[in-house]
Amino acid sequence: MKLKTSIVMICVALSLGACSGANRFGNEAGGTASGAAINGVVPGSASDPRSAAYFQQAVGDRVLFAVDQSTLSPAGQVTLDGQAAWLLTNTDYTAVIEGHADEQGTREYNLALGARRADAARAYLVSKGVAGNRLQVVSYGKERPIEVCSDEACYAKNRRAVTVLAGGLTS
Repeated sequence: MKLKTSIVMICVALSLGACSGANRFGNEAGGTASGAAINGVVPGSASDPRSAAYFQQAVGDRVLFAVDQSTLSPAGQVTLDGQAAWLLTNTDYTAVIEGHADEQGTREYNLALGARRADAARAYLVSKGVAGNRLQVVSYGKERPIEVCSDEACYAKNRRAVTVLAGGLTS
């Protein structure tokens, strides 16, 4: 039994060792040809202006709301202006806009509030020219908090609409 275990362990070690070669995919960088940097930009990374990571980090994927409000603030409108411009340029993406609320209030109230927030963000994007059939909405109410604590700093982060991209990288 000890010999069988030793043989299996050696086979596993050899198999894993074969996967660790830097040139295993046939290029010098050690990655796939599609993951190679083009002009210093790695496709799909936060430095790629066509990527979801870039959208999330550089454009911004969320807008925040005041207590019990679904009205967009001027800062939220600026973020959504950037999202609209990005979505109009990157037409191979669709998006789901998630509405969220803080933990105050009932589950039902917060689901409705989250829906109003997501709808407000969607309506704004549509008003800026993004096709409505590319945008869906969903409300999570208070079910998916970013921060869990009972003070205003946490509550403020949880009162939000988040634009989550789907699709892209079709080429």
